Amino acid sequence: MSDLALLGGQPAKTKAFPAWPHYDEREAQALQTVLESRIWWRTPGTQTLRFEQAFAQAHHAAHGIAITNGTHALEVAIGALGIGYGDEVILPDFTFIASASAVLSVGALPVLVDVALTTYNIDPAQVEAAITPRTKCILAVHMGGLPADMDALLEIGRRHNIPLLEDCSHAHGSEWRGQRIGALGAAGTFSFQASKTMTAGEGGIVITDDADFERKARSITDCGRLPGHWFYEHFDYASNYRLSEWQGAILNVQLERMDTQTALRHHNACALDSLLREIDGITPQAIDDRCTRNGHYLYLFHYDSAAFGGLSTARFIEALHAEGIPSQATYPPLSALTVFADGAYKKRIPPGMPDDALRHAPFVNSNRIMREVVGLPHATLMGDDQDIREIGAAVRKIQQYARELL
Repeated sequence: MSDLALLGGQPAKTKAFPAWPHYDEREAQALQTVLESRIWWRTPGTQTLRFEQAFAQAHHAAHGIAITNGTHALEVAIGALGIGYGDEVILPDFTFIASASAVLSVGALPVLVDVALTTYNIDPAQVEAAITPRTKCILAVHMGGLPADMDALLEIGRRHNIPLLEDCSHAHGSEWRGQRIGALGAAGTFSFQASKTMTAGEGGIVITDDADFERKARSITDCGRLPGHWFYEHFDYASNYRLSEWQGAILNVQLERMDTQTALRHHNACALDSLLREIDGITPQAIDDRCTRNGHYLYLFHYDSAAFGGLSTARFIEALHAEGIPSQATYPPLSALTVFADGAYKKRIPPGMPDDALRHAPFVNSNRIMREVVGLPHATLMGDDQDIREIGAAVRKIQQYARELL
């Protein structure tokens, strides 16, 4: 019998990773408090308001606006920046669809650019080359939790008078030069979807230091209302993106654990980096020295099949699963999705407006990342030294017996 678990052997992982999402009696008590209060709606409630303030403070920001989900958070932020018809937003080709769909939601054009091959984050040189007179925003995505090159992006934004928006859906608690990400630019958006490192099943938030931006975003979130005015006075086109008291209550408790859990993931990821760098063909996501803490929604690494006897990435992932290590291929590039490849996105662009989102193709790096980069969910970093050693042992084992899987 083969030693490989995929072929009937014993898995390298001998104990389960910590379960996610994590909860205890504090979440139960928080929900019970909301239930008994009979105030389940955000507007007269206190739970979501308290969460907004606490989360913003935890990320060194002045304001927080809690929102129904991370996609809506991006839509609200795009709206609050005044982006609309004829405008362009530069964003990475390697990201989740919400980064682009939020731009399309206001009839603006997402202009895709390639990413750096080592960090998987947006390439500042590509951003600079993509700027036109129609560029109204640069959207940086902190992939896996690793902050994009904020020094370079902020400098480009200042020089061209273009605001920088941060998509922080992977990066709760991440730091750049000791400063929490999210309010380094004009604003930042976060997600609390079920897989995220803080979760209420769904949810999101926008944070900012800009009081004028906060006022606009709050109005967009709350049906076009403005603070201090009659409840049934609506000043602009908007929608209802308010988060419920139930989710606010859960997130208040989740936030209490954020720093401890983020520090643990960062520590374990550094240990795993050291282990995996010793394995030929495995290269962890590069960590910029200016990143003082990585929230690690995903642990990402490059897989070189040649060092595994030609074993495909898909077969490697299958073998890793069998050894007890949950893993997944990464996002497909936006340019490869049907909505972009077939031009369906153009339905959102008004006639007569520039509509070539793929004008900077080919996206060599994002396409290579899709084929060759593997991600481990953050729960794999929530355990102890044994968990980290067993991940390394599983990868070594697959490499040792790779020819059996060809």
